Amino acid sequence: MKLKQLLALPVALLLVFSLNGCGTVTAPAATGKVFHYGTMAYGPAMQNASTDPHDTYCGWSTVRYGVGETLFKFDDQMGLRPWLARSYEQVDDYTIKIKLRDDVVFSNGKKMTGEAVKACLEDLLARNDRAPHDLKIDAMTADGQTLTIRSHEKMPDFINYLADPYSAIIDVDAGIHDRIAIGTGPYKAVRVDDQGLHLVKNENYWGPVKPKLDEVLVYSIPDGNTLTLAMQSGELDAVQGLPYASLPAFEKNGAYRILSSPTSRVYQAAMNYDTPALQDQRVRQAICLAIDKDNFVSVLLRGNGLVAAGPFPDTFPFGQGVQGPAYDLERAKELLREAGYTHTDRDGYVTKDGQPLTLRWLTYTSRQELPLLAEYAQASLKKAGIKVDVNATDNYKDFLKRGAYDIYAQAIVTAPTGDPGYYFMSKIYSGQPYNNGHYSSPVSDALIDRLNNTFDRQERFRLAREIGQQIVNDDAVFYASFLKMSVVMKKNVTGFAPHPCDYYEITPELDIH
Repeated sequence: MKLKQLLALPVALLLVFSLNGCGTVTAPAATGKVFHYGTMAYGPAMQNASTDPHDTYCGWSTVRYGVGETLFKFDDQMGLRPWLARSYEQVDDYTIKIKLRDDVVFSNGKKMTGEAVKACLEDLLARNDRAPHDLKIDAMTADGQTLTIRSHEKMPDFINYLADPYSAIIDVDAGIHDRIAIGTGPYKAVRVDDQGLHLVKNENYWGPVKPKLDEVLVYSIPDGNTLTLAMQSGELDAVQGLPYASLPAFEKNGAYRILSSPTSRVYQAAMNYDTPALQDQRVRQAICLAIDKDNFVSVLLRGNGLVAAGPFPDTFPFGQGVQGPAYDLERAKELLREAGYTHTDRDGYVTKDGQPLTLRWLTYTSRQELPLLAEYAQASLKKAGIKVDVNATDNYKDFLKRGAYDIYAQAIVTAPTGDPGYYFMSKIYSGQPYNNGHYSSPVSDALIDRLNNTFDRQERFRLAREIGQQIVNDDAVFYASFLKMSVVMKKNVTGFAPHPCDYYEITPELDIH
């Protein structure tokens, strides 16, 4: 089946295609060596349908698709390595001096200087709502290829944040036009929209390995069946995010290769502390006990995941030792009775003061695991007597703004900077904009404050484990599983592999033969 035929399906397969005057679909002209890549991880629902790294989570697209690079990057063991930077010096608890490479140019040919990096980071602080909270920058000075940054608080993990995709270095003087940023990566975008990206080789690329492809076409394909058909038809060279049910067909076909990597992307459900029923910990605990995570991973995910105890996998040193709740349906029912709920509803749902315990479960569809988790939780909690109304929508941000949810389930990378502080400050600390459960714990906040003032690596890991256990003990967040990310590619594709941090997909090494 050809792409043009697939476009006629109810869920259309769209790329960076444009409509001509007759309303038919026309693909961009492709010349030379072209790589066709299908993914479910790009689009408005993920807040990454742009290559402007300062816009929400669009930095993931900037880095993933080879448009931009950060000052530091992660190796396969999540260790930090210089990238656009040569080195750094921790001058004192508040000050870092970064030496930049002298041979880097943006895709428009302009040299990357200390002033250019300073201007980029200033723009990041002005436009990204997470960056000021994360970086806590007080002042920056540039002198040639040296950038000195001072923070108004101790920042033991500051360099880690400079490897976050939102820290991708772009030429801010060139501006953002049609969602296109000017970066330093091996490819540059010539078209970006909700459906995908059209990338071409960056002839000015500074790196020792030059890009091997002439063009890259990134398809946003949110429907798993369509993604599977497109790969089977030969229209795509590689895909990410295939339904788990589709993987065996490619495993048994010698024309393809499958590579997998465990990640810190967790599927979690935050309890909304603004919901009166969820202010009772017995109800929150009952929810956590009534969902069998082992069965969810082994059956619904077909083993393509790792059961989560806390916010980090035990493959990370700061995730080891956290003990999560074991499945216990009878204890869940007992806790609900202790909280004043009784089985008097004729449909089997518990009631209190004549009202059934009904919870609104908000999630989105662009991650295949999330609708599965929602349906599984709905069925599991019904056994405990809790009614769950599922709202799986890619307009979830509207519901978040209105507070129209009781449980919000999402997929997030908890250690994108290779350090535990990122997750705690963005999702757990009181009052943070992405603390969707409105969780506020003096104990957790005090521990996070200590973490933010601790430079010793082993002590940071110990504190992180303690914070993670506190979250679990409070039943503030239900942690279901961690993603085992798999990519499927044709045998003629080289230089393409999943990474533990879920970045670095389109690289200079990527090639087709």
